Amino acid sequence: MADLPNCETLLLNLEAGVLNVTLNRPDSRNAMSLAMVHELRAVLEGVRHDANVRALVLRGAAGHFCAGGDIKDMAGARAKGGDAYRELNRAFGAMLEEFQAAPQVVIAVLEGAVLGGGFGLACISDIAIAAESCKFGLPETTLGILPAQIAPFVVKRVGLTQARRLALTAARFDGLEALHLGLVHYCESSENLDVRLAEVLDQVRKCAPGANAQTKALLLATETQELGALLDSAAEQFAAAVTGAEGIEGTMAFVQKRAPKWAL
Repeated sequence: MADLPNCETLLLNLEAGVLNVTLNRPDSRNAMSLAMVHELRAVLEGVRHDANVRALVLRGAAGHFCAGGDIKDMAGARAKGGDAYRELNRAFGAMLEEFQAAPQVVIAVLEGAVLGGGFGLACISDIAIAAESCKFGLPETTLGILPAQIAPFVVKRVGLTQARRLALTAARFDGLEALHLGLVHYCESSENLDVRLAEVLDQVRKCAPGANAQTKALLLATETQELGALLDSAAEQFAAAVTGAEGIEGTMAFVQKRAPKWAL
């Protein structure tokens, strides 16, 4: 079962196998504080082994997704010296790693500001739905700093050529350009965001949760593992899946022309 933490910077709502996680610091356009990083990591830990949680939906309160890192946190770290800056920055990167590896389908619903760290969060989502009016950007270099932890995820998402342009110009762009870049999968009017989200969640529910989790891990492994070894491992997983509970149920449902149990 999900073991959800008490949160001050997040709103959590678990319903019908979907955990809605809302970044809730509207006064700062949901800027990413260290406290929020810790709470997001605690949420991930709480649902990591709960197969009943099928999807995580990330969004922001009051019309913005996330305007980047919290400048107040950076100012506070300044008094503690370089180690504090390093630890603050690396904690955010660790959270991105954990989100990317989450067994659930991670869906980002993007509105308003999607800047800096918010841009990084968008890049680790499995499915991203953006409002046409979104304002995306990597503003770090205009502040004299660098997108240290998000850079690898941005490159994986949009490719090195586009990542160089975006990071080295701090260019702002909207949801439609994000769609063209491959940063997001859908670009919608603000009124249609929830309609598209409902459609995506219906699609996710048709997929077996265990098979989804293993498939996600397999896809991510293509970036790091040698091909032959990866295919050997995949063959073993396939054989186990075919004879496992989900494989048997999926096959029987197909033969009997009915929906499998996880889709009901």
